[in-house]
Amino acid sequence: MDPAALLARYDQLIRRDARPDGPGARIERTGGVVRQVADAPGWNGVLWSGLDAAGADRAIQDQITRFTGLGRGFEWKLYAHDEPADLGDRLLAAGFRAEPAETLMTGEAAGLAHGPGAPAGIRFAQVTDPAGVGLVADVHDEVFGADGGRLRRLLLASLAADPGAVVAVVALADGEPVAAARLEPVPGTPFAGLWGGGTVAAWRGRGVYRALVAHRARVAAALGYRHLQVDASAQSRPILARLGFQALSTTTPYLYGN
Repeated sequence: MDPAALLARYDQLIRRDARPDGPGARIERTGGVVRQVADAPGWNGVLWSGLDAAGADRAIQDQITRFTGLGRGFEWKLYAHDEPADLGDRLLAAGFRAEPAETLMTGEAAGLAHGPGAPAGIRFAQVTDPAGVGLVADVHDEVFGADGGRLRRLLLASLAADPGAVVAVVALADGEPVAAARLEPVPGTPFAGLWGGGTVAAWRGRGVYRALVAHRARVAAALGYRHLQVDASAQSRPILARLGFQALSTTTPYLYGN
């Protein structure tokens, strides 16, 4: 698809028409803003906004009031094409802090499904129980240097509520977890998200990441999803571009109280 048309479709289906991303979450639409409010450990934040310069500051304060009134920090997920053009500066002035920008990229699941299988010495296993969730969280801890406890709780809750909501995969070498990744299909849309792909240092450069992309593409295609979507870091963007993903926009997390 034409990138501009695909971005418009993404904005409509994933952002404006967003549905809750897990148990204990709900979508609220008010004042030109679409936001998710979720119980811990779920994600709280603004998914889409249709604002103009005259009303942007008021809308920002309304979101701060809403989430702080619930005692929750939150994220404003800002895209480069969102209006007004200075919305990021307005968020900073209101007390938000910006995290590193990522690139919104999409690829065709059917084409990417023809990518490589697991490299020699690696076995991919789909996560279906708490033990597997623990392995994914362990990889997350090592690769991203962050506490995997929240991810562990989210995956356990998702598996309990709807086993098909998240497809989590762990790569094993002699039984030890060396990489992990997730596929999150968005029902009712042609999009499935790629999340959390990471490989421990000793196994990087051996094709594990590329094989995990292909593995999840095969799963997505088999489930009937056309487009894979990923918020790519600076490290993963060139790899994904070589695989055939195209950049549609950039997205920056603006955090308040987190």
